[in-house]
Amino acid sequence: MCNLYSQTRAQDAMRRLFSGQEILDSLGNLPPQPEIYPDQQAPIVRVGSSGGLEFAMAR
Repeated sequence: MCNLYSQTRAQDAMRRLFSGQEILDSLGNLPPQPEIYPDQQAPIVRVGSSGGLEFAMAR
């Protein structure tokens, strides 16, 4: 099966993209992922329980 996505930007670049907004970052030290397959964990941005953004891993 081919990979559908890749995450090539640093985690700090994701923080800068959403600067000015409340962000809860629960990713830890996330390295770039050149291949993300449908049944694997990948970083996402979602609305957290406080109403701010949350960086988290999901499958």
